[in-house]
Amino acid sequence: MDSIARRFPYLVEQRPEDGDEDAQAAKIDWKIVQDDVEKPFVASALEFVPLPVMHGEGYICLGFLFGRRARVAYLSDVSRFLPKTKHAISKSGAGQVDLLILEANSLHGVGDSFSTHLTLSESLDAIKRIHPKRALLIGMRHFFEHERENQMLAEWSIREEIPTQLAHDGLRVFIDI
Repeated sequence: MDSIARRFPYLVEQRPEDGDEDAQAAKIDWKIVQDDVEKPFVASALEFVPLPVMHGEGYICLGFLFGRRARVAYLSDVSRFLPKTKHAISKSGAGQVDLLILEANSLHGVGDSFSTHLTLSESLDAIKRIHPKRALLIGMRHFFEHERENQMLAEWSIREEIPTQLAHDGLRVFIDI
C-alpha cells in the first residue's frame, strides 16, 4: 500500500485539513489479495483462488481459479509455473480444471517473448502437464495466423485428447460456474 500511496495519494484515505471537516474525497475500500493459493477471496459472491506465476524472473503475477460447479483457471502473463499453482490446477494435483485459459504469446520462439511470456509450444507443454478438460489460448501476438494455428491445434487436440483452440475477440464461452 505504501507504493500506491506514494504514486497515487488521492486513492488512499485522506484526512480533511484543519477547518475543512466538510471536505469529501472519494475513497477506495482496498482489499489486498495475497499471492497464496491457500488464501482465497470472495468477489461478487464467487470465490477466487490466487494462482501466483512468474512473469519473468523476479516478478510474480496472479492468475485466478474460480467456479463451484466447473473449475476455471485464468492465467495470463506467465513465464513459469510455481509448484503450488501447478498443483492447484493439475489433474494429478488438486483436481482437473474444466477450462484452462492460458497465454501463448509467440509462435515457437518466433519473435521475442522477452522470457516473460510463454510461447505456443511452452503453453502446449503446460497444457499437457496440467491436463484440463479444455483449454483456450489468449494473448497471441501478430505472428499468429488464427485459422492456420487453430487447424494445427485441432490436430494436437485429437492427439493429446485435450480440446484446445485460440481464443478470439467476441468469443463466448458457455460454462456453468
